[in-house]
This record gives sequence, C-alpha cells and structure tokens, in this order.
Amino acid sequence: MARWCYRHRLVVLLLWVGALFGLGAASSAAGTNYANVFSLPDTDSATAYDLMEKAFPERAGDTDTVVWKVDEGSVRDESVRSRIAPALQDIGRMKGVGEVTDPYAAQGAAQISRDGRIAYAQITFTDQANAIPTELIEDVVDTAQAAEQGGLQVELGGQAIARTQEPPQGIAEAVGILAAAIVLFLAFGSLFAMLLPIVVAIAGVGTGLIGTMLLSHVTDVPEVAPLLGSLIGLGVGIDYALFIVTRHRRGILRGMKPEEAAVTALNTSGRAVLFAGGTVCIALAGMLVMNMRFLDGVVVATSLTVVLSVLAAITLLPALLGLLGMRVLSRRQRRRLAAAGPEPEETSGLAARWSSYVQKRPRPVAALAVVVMAVLAIPVLSLRLGATDQGNHQESTTTRQAYDLLAEGFGPGFNGPLQVVVEGDAPAGLVNEIRSTEGVAQVAAVPPANGVTVIQVVPTTSPQAEQTDRLIDRLRDDVIPQSGTEAHVGGVTAVFKDFASVTGERLPYFIATIIALGFLLLLVAFRSLVVPLTAALMNLIAAAASFGVLVAIFQWGWGTELIGVGKEGPITSFLPVIMLSLLFGLSMDYQVFLVSRMHEEWVHTKDNARAVRVGLAETSRVINSAALIMICVFSAFVLSGDMEGAMAGIGLAAAVALDAFILRTALVPAAMHMLGKVNWWLPDWLEKRLPHLAVEPKEETAVVDAEEGPVVAGSSSVVHGFIRTADGEPVDGASVTLLTKGGRQLDRVTSLADGSYIVSVPAPGTYLLATTAESYGSRAGQVVVADGPLVYDVELAEGEVDAVN
Repeated sequence: MARWCYRHRLVVLLLWVGALFGLGAASSAAGTNYANVFSLPDTDSATAYDLMEKAFPERAGDTDTVVWKVDEGSVRDESVRSRIAPALQDIGRMKGVGEVTDPYAAQGAAQISRDGRIAYAQITFTDQANAIPTELIEDVVDTAQAAEQGGLQVELGGQAIARTQEPPQGIAEAVGILAAAIVLFLAFGSLFAMLLPIVVAIAGVGTGLIGTMLLSHVTDVPEVAPLLGSLIGLGVGIDYALFIVTRHRRGILRGMKPEEAAVTALNTSGRAVLFAGGTVCIALAGMLVMNMRFLDGVVVATSLTVVLSVLAAITLLPALLGLLGMRVLSRRQRRRLAAAGPEPEETSGLAARWSSYVQKRPRPVAALAVVVMAVLAIPVLSLRLGATDQGNHQESTTTRQAYDLLAEGFGPGFNGPLQVVVEGDAPAGLVNEIRSTEGVAQVAAVPPANGVTVIQVVPTTSPQAEQTDRLIDRLRDDVIPQSGTEAHVGGVTAVFKDFASVTGERLPYFIATIIALGFLLLLVAFRSLVVPLTAALMNLIAAAASFGVLVAIFQWGWGTELIGVGKEGPITSFLPVIMLSLLFGLSMDYQVFLVSRMHEEWVHTKDNARAVRVGLAETSRVINSAALIMICVFSAFVLSGDMEGAMAGIGLAAAVALDAFILRTALVPAAMHMLGKVNWWLPDWLEKRLPHLAVEPKEETAVVDAEEGPVVAGSSSVVHGFIRTADGEPVDGASVTLLTKGGRQLDRVTSLADGSYIVSVPAPGTYLLATTAESYGSRAGQVVVADGPLVYDVELAEGEVDAVN
C-alpha cells in the first residue's frame, strides 16, 4: 500500500482534500447537536432527572442569569429600576428568548436579597446553550451591561453566557501546532520535513472533528468530546508521522532511493504506528467498562480521531514523501550525501553517553527516579472528585462575578440547588424535615406537574464543598427514609456526586482491565513475562505522579491563576477515566518504541546489557523529541477556555514528560540492567502457545557474497564485541568497518563509551573487520561468521599500524 500511495501521490492527495472539504460542507449544512447527558443508569440522580423530564417536558431551553448589585441604597430604588427594567424588557423581546423572570414583578420578591442590594433575573432561551446563535447571546450581554453606571454593577452567568468568554476556536490547537513545528524544525533542520507531520496531523484531526460533528446527530456526544479528540489526535498524529519520517530520512541517508526508503519506513515504523494506534483505541474503548453514557460519546470522538490520524500517517504521508523526494533532507544533508556518499549507522553523542552512564550506575539512577516520582505522587492521596462550575472561572470573567454576586446575596449554595423529586404530592412532613436538616438554607416546594412534585433545596454551602456532599447523603440515607416517602435527590450537584461515587467504585476494575490488556499485548509482542510486568508497573507510577501534579495545581491551587485557569476546586469526576485511557495508550507507544529496539539487539546478540544500552541510545532522542511535541500540544490546551480541557492538557503534559524523561529514559533501562537476562524469560510451554506478532520487523537486507557483492535475499547476523587497549581500557570513538574479502564496505560503526560495537553481517561467510582509532593506528583481521552472532574483541596498541589490504 505504501508503494501505491507513493506512486499515485496526486490521487491520494485529491482523495484527502476531497474528503476534508466534502465532510466540511456536510457538517456546515447539518450543524452540531452535542448533548451533555450526565445521568448515570441505576443512580438516584438519574431517577430524579427522568421524573423531572416527565414533569416539565417544555423546559427545553437554556436558562441564564442577569445579576446586579448596588454599592449604596437598594435595587428597588427608582434610579436602578429605571435602568434595569427596560433592559430586561428589550431582552425579552429578542427572537430566541422565551421568558424573562423579572424581580420587579409581583412574583419576583424572592429574587432580591434580604439586604436589598443584589437582585437577579432569569433568561430562558428557546434552545439549549450550544444551539443558541452567538449573535443573540452577545446582544443579551451588551443590552444588560449597557444598564451599568457608577455604583451599579451588572454581570451575567450561565452556559450560554460562558460561550462569549471562550477564546476563538482553534487558538489552543494553533499554539500547540506552532510549538510542535519549532521542535520539528530543530529536530530535522528542514522546513519540508517539519511540515510533513503537521500536515498529516491536521488532516487526521480535521476529518476526525468533522466526523464527530456529524456523529453528534446520531448519538449523544458531549461538548468536551471534540476538544479531547483534537487534543489526543494532534499529539499522536504528529508523533506517528515523526517516527515514520525519521525512519524514511535515515534510509535515504544510508543510500536508499526515496521510494524504497518510504516503503521500508512504512513497513517498519508504519507497523509500529498501526500497533500503537490500535492500543490507544483499545485503551479508549476500555472506558465503556465504566457504563457511563457520558463517556460513550468521548470514546467515539477520540477513537475516530486516532483512527483517522493513523490512516493519514500510512496513506497521506507516503504520498507527501513522494512529492518531496530528496527535499525531505536539509540542503546540508543533501550536499554531504552527494559528496561523501551514504553514511553508516552510528550512535554517539549525549544519548550514547547517558546510556553508558545508566549501564554503569543502574541502582543510583533507579533510586533517584523512584524518589522523584514518589514525591510527585504524594498529592494524589488527597484527590477529591467532583464538578467544576463557573465559580472556577477567572475572577475577571462576568460569569465568575455573577456566580460570586449570587453567593454573596443568596448564599453559597444558591449556585447549586438540589431537587428532591417525589411522584405525586409531597407530604408537608417531608418538606418540614428537609427544612430542619443541618446544612439546608432554603426549601420551596413547586406545585405538582404531571403527577410529579419538585422540592427545591438550597444548601448553606457551595456546590463543590464537602459539606454539600454530606447533605446529599443525609437526605438520601436519613431524612427521606424516615419520612416514609419515596423520593429522589437530583440536580447538577447530585449528578456529579454520583459520578464521583460510581467512578471511585468502578475505577479499580477499569485500571485492572487496561493494565491486563497492555500486559497481554506486550507479552505477545516481546515474548517475555518481565517486560510487560515492568511496563504495567511503570504505567501505574506515571499515573500516580501525573495525578499528583494535577491535584497540586487544580485542587490545591498551586499556580492556577498564574497559568490562567481560574480558581482551584475538585478534579472533574470523569477526568481520571479519560486520562488513564490516554496515558495508557501513550505509554504503550513509548514502551513499544523503546523495547522493540532492545528486543532486536537481544535477538541478535543475547547480550542484555548491550541490548538495553543500544536500545536506549538509539531511541531516546526520538522518544524525547516526540514527548516534547506532545507536551507542547497538550499544554497549549490551557488556552482552550475550558476547565476540563485545561485539566486534561496539563495532566497529560505532565504524564508524558514524566513518562518519557524519567521512566523510559532512566527507570526502565536501569531496572532492565539490574534484572539482566531475566527480562527476556518466557516459559517454554507459553512460548509454544503464544501467537507471533511482528511489531516492527527488521529491514530486509541482501546476502552478500564475499567477492561479488549482493546476490540473493537471505538471513543476516552480527559481529559484536569490545575495542580495548593493551591495558584493558575501553576505546571510545573507534571506527569499526566490515568489508568483503575484496575490500567492499558493508557496514561501519563507531564504538561507544565502554568500547562496545556491533556491525551487521548480511549472511554467513568470511569477511574483514578493520578497526581504526586516533592515537592507536589501525588493525584488521579476518572473521568467519556462521549462522549466529559472532563475538570478536579487538585490542589496539598505541602507534601500531596494520594495513587493511
């Protein structure tokens, strides 16, 4: 398929552009129909919600609030009333506004605070918040705030009003893409190579988001789903393209033609991308275990975006590689390739030095990494799940100020009233018992409608306070049972409390499911019991530390105002499930990429120390670059204007940073060095029963005849060992070259800091191995390679010369 896409690049490009514009036109015509269905099956709040829908089916529109306060006097004063009343009348006449409850009307006395300084009016629109035209909402805001004057403050709150405060759509995505572009340019040094992952990610995320908009008409998709879909889609889309482009460029630099390099890249890294994308989707589908209707739409949106990002990486990317040809390399690389010829595979620099350091001191490295992760995980012990609301918005926003004014005038519980719902008439005794309950500020029974009575209960504490949670428990466990009445406690606050309770109960099963799934996938991929066990433990450590960071910032308030996300509060109830799914998928990506290279070395050499060292040295740079891109993309979602989006962005950015820079770069290789050959242990009986899965197969090579050169495809092997002086000291930076007996170069590498080297042998036979190092001269020797790896150590003497020929 990669070759077909490469050769038919214009067709592939037209298909993608057509799909993008076609879906865009369809979504523009259909619009969106997002639905925040927060109710949970078989919970008290869900029963209350269903009864309220039966009682008040006509209350379909969003209800928002206008709040005003006077510095002196009363809101009843004519100077205030003459400014507010006309504004409310103008709002009531707007097309799309159904009703405005006026505190100056006969029934509006309860809408004025006891001290007479604060009042509110409720605006009921004819549509839900996401369906109300933005122009109408802005007209309502402008009309209400035009009544302000010295000593009179007017603020507005509600879901529809909050939409006017959101930054322009796409700001977070644009900032994330720009930051990723800078990282890619620094990594590749080529403008065209930098653009490839960006274009591929935009294509995948664009079609995914448009598809989500269309799916919102046939299934319940929450408003936060597209945001989470774009967040994870941009991250994995850019990273997957990065892996493939890196392999493609490396192939060209080694002398392959652009088409063959693209086909090889897709057959190797492309397979890993398919595997990684599949694991992310499976992890996301694990959310279905929670049996929360709200999460079903999140699974649909995020999985669709990931699938389309993978599809773009394996079809659109080879087409773009075909358009660029050699321009995927920088000008400097093209000039060097033309002048000096193909370059050998070398591992040197900081990555190689760090890898050697970890090998020499695995225990201190592992201990330090564990201490850092444990300290960061401490805050998770005080994790409290709940709901964010407009009280968590920044102080400068009108929704936050309206929230604070209502709390000041009518009590902190006014912003999150509870509804006690009764089928039939509510007994007076129940109303009186609720009124006398500790933690209740106000009680009002609404006249029965359609055989259902609703009792409005205003707590004395805010919706996010733990005392409000305890009040709900008292009503359900004590007050209502003692009254002998069948009643149910609902309302947004009760719904999110049930969300938190259900999440806490089902989370262990969810974690066990995704950990077991990851274990099985890695078991099949790497034929080892210890590698997947290590990965499972690392996933748990990464999750604990990232949630610790999340609690410190969003629950404890360490830097919330600094990063512009508003006031601290509980962690959103459904966030742990979503974050754990995404974290599991991303961690699997890095684990597969790191361990697959180690596994390849182990299969060739059966030397665990070398396998871990080489695997870390050759993959850490790409993993760290990919992680840095994800951190930029995720962190940019602080600018989304959505608290859940900001939480998910910061939490995932912290998780990726800790996973890539501490776990995969330090703790995993250190642990594998300490475990030794046990890493690759698998019982014989299990080995025979496991299916074989090639995650990233080794690139095909040709058998080379010692005299004549390449002839037919066949098996390959390696020669490996150490370059040392006569005193046994390792020689760092020695050049090791494998040649045919006729002098044809086959492979060339540079020894690492510990003197180790490994060269690829295309087939069994007799070869020459030449070693040169500054200050040591050179040495050459004949090596005979059989079917397996050959260990061949070289000793260099200072000033000695041994001509290769």
